[in-house]
Amino acid sequence: MAKLFWRLFDGRALLRGQEPTGEIPDNRSLLRQTLAIAWPSTLESFLIALVGMVDTIMVGGLGAYAISAVGLTNQPKLLGMCVFISLNVAVSALVARRKGEDDRVAANRVMKQALVITLVLAVVVSAVFVIFADPILDLAGTNEDTHASSVAYMRIIMGGLVFNVVSMVINAAQRGVGNTKIAMRTNIVSNLVNIFFNYLFIGGKLGFPRLEVAGAAIATVIGTVFACGMSLYSVSRPESYLYLGFSKGFHMEKSIMKSIGSLGSSTLVEQIFLRVGFMVSAIIVARLGTTPFAAHQIGMNLTSLAFALGDGLSVAAVALVGQSLGAGRKDLARIYGNLCQRVGLLFAAMLSVLFALFGRELFSLFTNETIILDYGEKITSIAAFTVFLQISNVIFSGCLRGAGDVKYVAMVSLFSVALIRPISSYLFCYPLGLGLVGAWVSLALDLSVRVVLVFTRFAKGKWVDIKI
Repeated sequence: MAKLFWRLFDGRALLRGQEPTGEIPDNRSLLRQTLAIAWPSTLESFLIALVGMVDTIMVGGLGAYAISAVGLTNQPKLLGMCVFISLNVAVSALVARRKGEDDRVAANRVMKQALVITLVLAVVVSAVFVIFADPILDLAGTNEDTHASSVAYMRIIMGGLVFNVVSMVINAAQRGVGNTKIAMRTNIVSNLVNIFFNYLFIGGKLGFPRLEVAGAAIATVIGTVFACGMSLYSVSRPESYLYLGFSKGFHMEKSIMKSIGSLGSSTLVEQIFLRVGFMVSAIIVARLGTTPFAAHQIGMNLTSLAFALGDGLSVAAVALVGQSLGAGRKDLARIYGNLCQRVGLLFAAMLSVLFALFGRELFSLFTNETIILDYGEKITSIAAFTVFLQISNVIFSGCLRGAGDVKYVAMVSLFSVALIRPISSYLFCYPLGLGLVGAWVSLALDLSVRVVLVFTRFAKGKWVDIKI
């Protein structure tokens, strides 16, 4: 059995018949190197998802309306975050490539310029969402019983956006050089602070005012302030690989701006397609009513665990693929990409069993409403299958992004998330009469299409020749 396990991570087998261009580390070394980068990011993403679940559980004590109110802000909020997410993808890929080329100065220039861009954009995006929160959430599908709470939540979260995005861009650079533990620590502290202030503000404990949904938003912002401070401290020491010191000679360089713009713009298009597709799908589900949407939101919280595990391995793939290509080792880039995928499938198998056997029990952590628990059994039976697709898609897409093949990933998102998913969600929910289950069947269809497309691209291997 042990021999069979280690064969899963055999370097030559992972090359799938292609010849190596240099020495290949042994199986244990390959797995150790991958997990050394992946486990902090995986734990970080998992804890973020877990805290999101705890947030929902704590807010859920207020009733189904509160779960829906917070859930309805997710897609508009993430749509506003598109520009920062795309910028961070570019930063991770570029810093990883420069690390592989052993060019520390260039890696730091990328981080500094990205930070300046982030600060400017944060002011603009924050202002837009605070001022126009009311019509944005009306468009997102809020109902009479959720609108006021959603608007309050959105304004507080987006008002404190700058702390979140500054931490994000620094952590993205740290991930590029393989320093995933730094991002993990900042997010652990941020999430613990978030939970603590949730306790104080949502229900009004220890003399603090009872702010309900708005209290959850305030707690989240306070958590990001702590994360921001820790991220800035991580780049404040000259001996660190990444150092934020701005000398008098600092200026924005066109070549770096062009590289960030080239990678970031394609990822931005992808993120916009993703968020518009997700938001339209969420609006379709929201029209089913507050209770079905609350069940949907709980299901999305649970499946975020799958995304978290895949995202951690995707971070490792971006760093290892980028550094391998920077060092001229295309063979290692392929090996690490396939290895991350195999580890991801092991995680998926464990989550699939959990969802299949304990779906109702998992939903009961959030609510005791029988109708939502009944929905939960149906949702988790579908999630037991989609977890394999979700993790595979995240990892293969991460490999392609790490190599700079961001335009293809964007086109996949356009075709599947922005077109197939909304259209099929409507058809399954309404004309075919499947209701909430139809939305989850649509999710499975969307993920199936994306996995086929990104796997095909990865298997052809042309991504290893992209220059960034």
